[in-house]
Amino acid sequence: MKGVSFVMDEKNRRKAVIIEIKTLEKHQEEIEDLLDGIVAESRKDEEKISLDAVVASLKQSGKVK
Repeated sequence: MKGVSFVMDEKNRRKAVIIEIKTLEKHQEEIEDLLDGIVAESRKDEEKISLDAVVASLKQSGKVK
């Protein structure tokens, strides 16, 4: 993809990505989807909290009625 470059390590493995601002603007939705996937993957082993527990906590703290 034009506007995207990879930073390689000494063994020629991809270690980082550089995305030009113009590319970010042009492909914003695709890049947001990519970043969402990265965040989801990084959190896959975190403790799960049910929606009911979150709502109860928000109600208890007064943030939701």
